[in-house]
Amino acid sequence: MTATEPGRAAAAATDFDLPLRLSARADYAIRALTEIAASGPRPITAQRISRAQAIPQGFLLNILGELRRAGFVRSHRGASPGYELARPAARITIGEIIAVIQRDLSRPAIEEVTYPGAAGPLRDMWLAVRSSLSSVLGSVTLADVAGGELPPAIQALARQTYLPDS
Repeated sequence: MTATEPGRAAAAATDFDLPLRLSARADYAIRALTEIAASGPRPITAQRISRAQAIPQGFLLNILGELRRAGFVRSHRGASPGYELARPAARITIGEIIAVIQRDLSRPAIEEVTYPGAAGPLRDMWLAVRSSLSSVLGSVTLADVAGGELPPAIQALARQTYLPDS
């Protein structure tokens, strides 16, 4: 975002659709890890993950290798081949996964943006937006997603965002 880049406001003055730049690679990594978490204690093959999440298998294998090197998964060969989580799903946040696969969700670094005159406080607003995003991503775990129930605070935010006021 730059100071000269126009914002995209929806029809209502308070209804904004701020861009979240999540790469396909990060999306696939989150979905693959969620599938592994949901599979239980047994290793799950890359082929099963690929089919269940509609992720091209070659691309998935590269991502799984990166997730293994980052300490999110372990791979097994032999009689029970496949992938399993390297630590409990309740201890892996969505934010951690994104931080490994995709370094940042926005460009340039907000700290580097300055606005002239009356728009000066916008920088702090954008820092608050980033902090809120980090807070949400850091509070949702693979166990939450795989279990089908997000934390109550996240559910409340989702309802607030997507349900029109009565």
